[in-house]
Amino acid sequence: MARRELKQDPVLDTTAWLRGLPKAELHLHLEGTVKPETLVELSRRHEASPLTLEDARGLYRYENFLGFLTAFKAVTERLKTPEDYELITYNMIRELAGQGVVHAEVYVSFGIIFYWKKTDVEPYVEAIERGRERGEKDFGTTVLWIVDAVRHFGVEEGARVFRKAAELRKRYPSIVGIGIGGDEARGPADQFRDLYKEARDAGLRLTAHAGESVGPESIWSAINIGAERIGHALAAQHDPELLEILAQKQIPLEINVTSNIKTGCCKAFDEHPVKDYFESGLMVTLNSDDPPMFGSDLLGEYCLAESCYGFTLEQMRELAANAVEASFLDPTRKLALLQKVEQYVGPMPA
Repeated sequence: MARRELKQDPVLDTTAWLRGLPKAELHLHLEGTVKPETLVELSRRHEASPLTLEDARGLYRYENFLGFLTAFKAVTERLKTPEDYELITYNMIRELAGQGVVHAEVYVSFGIIFYWKKTDVEPYVEAIERGRERGEKDFGTTVLWIVDAVRHFGVEEGARVFRKAAELRKRYPSIVGIGIGGDEARGPADQFRDLYKEARDAGLRLTAHAGESVGPESIWSAINIGAERIGHALAAQHDPELLEILAQKQIPLEINVTSNIKTGCCKAFDEHPVKDYFESGLMVTLNSDDPPMFGSDLLGEYCLAESCYGFTLEQMRELAANAVEASFLDPTRKLALLQKVEQYVGPMPA
């Protein structure tokens, strides 16, 4: 099916156009979708002295990447029960649908459940599945799960996470992949090489956060252990050979512009390499990471790409197509979504 031609119009409502563009989100953490208002609700459920809204908002303020990890921990510690996970899953899908997101592949941290909550993960998986099924029915946005291991918890804990993901995939086909997040400096990707091979052999797809808070060597390691998609890849800009490989192999990059600025991993918006990556032929996708913690969402990232980096409507459509192409959807659904993107012209003026 031929791609429909787009014509930039100076009076076009760009936000409305981008909202209508069928979008896929590939780098989103379930625990990072909790809004301060929901955090207050959770606090009232479980704490003798509940958070005020201002207290909750204060937890989302930090100065650097390690501060962000601390804030993320403060939020996830208030997710106490499976019912809490069902609530945030349903809320997440509602928010995604409102932005025109038709599909999302969402990281869920088994590592946090095992390591911090010290409990079995199955009731939590049942809960997010209930939330996913209700959300998909009510709002139409589909979700697949990527099980995330916290790399700085160690290889042994990672093995527990990945093996549980492989076991549960037999019962829950929505669990499609695995990844490693957390502090790259304390959990180099090459330590997980054997586990990635084991996960691949079990039928799981492979992702990895890399080059977010440390250098290009982290991205090389992620590629070398078999990662099919790279989360962040901010540091690739400092290694011409790596850029060449990423372009040649068309390894999808899960780019998170606002996240990189808010965590201090990139100093300023005008220093972010997203447009350079795109113009160099890398397979760029836009993502939101942990929306309430960064004051953005996927629609906001698309609007930012247009307003701050000068992406044209045609290029925005290409970014949307990249995300669908890089997804772990089955070929039939992927083709159907790609056709929707290719044919989208939006609410164009007469």
